[in-house]
Amino acid sequence: MTIAGTTYYVSNAGNDENDGKSPEKPWKTLERVSRAKLSRGDGVCFKRGDLFRGCIIASEGVTYCAYGEGEKPKFYGWNKNLSDEKLWTLYNPEKNIWKLNEKIPDCGTLVFEGGEKHSYKHIPSYRYGKFYCRFKENVLFDISEELKNDLDIYWHYEENFSVKLTKGEDFPVPDVTDDSMGELYLRSDKGNPGDVFSDIEAIVRGSIIRVGECNNVTVDNLCLKYSNFAVSAFSINIVGLHVTNCEIGWIGGCIQSYDGTDPNYTPEKRGGVTRYGNGIEIYGGCTDFLVDNNYIYQVYDAGASHQYTTGGTKVPMNNIRYSNNLIEYCVYAIEYFLEERVRNTGSRMNGVEICDNFLRFSGYGWGQQRHNTYTPALIKGWSYENTAKDYIIHDNILDRCAYRLFHLVAEKEEYCPKMYRNTYLQKLGMTLGQYGAKENKVPEVIAFFEDADEKIKEIMGEKDAKVYYIK
Repeated sequence: MTIAGTTYYVSNAGNDENDGKSPEKPWKTLERVSRAKLSRGDGVCFKRGDLFRGCIIASEGVTYCAYGEGEKPKFYGWNKNLSDEKLWTLYNPEKNIWKLNEKIPDCGTLVFEGGEKHSYKHIPSYRYGKFYCRFKENVLFDISEELKNDLDIYWHYEENFSVKLTKGEDFPVPDVTDDSMGELYLRSDKGNPGDVFSDIEAIVRGSIIRVGECNNVTVDNLCLKYSNFAVSAFSINIVGLHVTNCEIGWIGGCIQSYDGTDPNYTPEKRGGVTRYGNGIEIYGGCTDFLVDNNYIYQVYDAGASHQYTTGGTKVPMNNIRYSNNLIEYCVYAIEYFLEERVRNTGSRMNGVEICDNFLRFSGYGWGQQRHNTYTPALIKGWSYENTAKDYIIHDNILDRCAYRLFHLVAEKEEYCPKMYRNTYLQKLGMTLGQYGAKENKVPEVIAFFEDADEKIKEIMGEKDAKVYYIK
């Protein structure tokens, strides 16, 4: 990785009082990195084999990368491993429910022994001052009654109330932010979880690398895990975000908001809860966005994504490339959308390429504990306007999905991606995908039977696809 400006070094053996300008005098913490006055062209290098906790607030034009030998430097979201027995107190002896002794931000799940096991998260609805079971009409949520299985968790937060989230209704709900600290409960049938497990990591709300509105940020050769986002950016036009050669895993699932009465539950008038979290995300416009040669896995929503819903602002999405990535066990391997709630803003995706990726097992990871189990896709564009030009998808391997291999719908046929030389693997009787224009009628979802190769030629115009049927 070439760094044109000053190179700074960060190591677990460092000291924040150092100048950071040599491997012999490195900084120590991510807080020191975040408050540094960095210039465009500078680079921050983290020592391979070291583990850092917390987040980095990125600076304009700066590269974040690795130095030394060994494994990629690791970045974990929360400030400690929760495997210490002193961190837990028995809350309900009869039901084997334990409570964390200190407050913690909302966590999407707990991950045990580096991924051997994970928790199921219970999130009750909230309406008119009370928590209700999300799937039981008018039943008040009771921790001891609902945490029925080993490793079930519940995060309790009942502060910072607001009515802005309740979709026009007049009752306040807890307004959850990255700074909201709540109580964590865990059912552990084998005893104190700090004794049972040698490794417990919490996926906490927030981002490990907060790009924000900064341009020309590069993230290279880092391992980013256990946070709601690994790399996140938001702006009307983020320029030059490159994420390359990284490992990104166990991301997302935290509460975005309590939404009042969710449309998914209108018959019961249950209070809605939205969960979210992507590996790499730009929310807004973007130019020169590159996601290349990464290993991304076990993400609640998308492994990598660019997306925006515009209420009238013109948003460009130019020169976007997802290439050479292995993305598996995410609900969506690659997600994109351009939704125009106010039409004809001039917003457009221009020059999008998805190529040479190995995308597999969407909907088979931990994120499938969601209520909307019918959404998974390896490439997910939803059915928005998705105005696009020069959009191509080629030379990818699309290997099995719990629902659609692809969901590629746009307002007009000319906005749909051109497909060639892709390989498709799916179980017979499941779903191939959804492709085409919704201008007159939303395209049907195509089943995956012995004629899938003919459907790909007929509907998508892809004559050189390879199709493999799994019985």
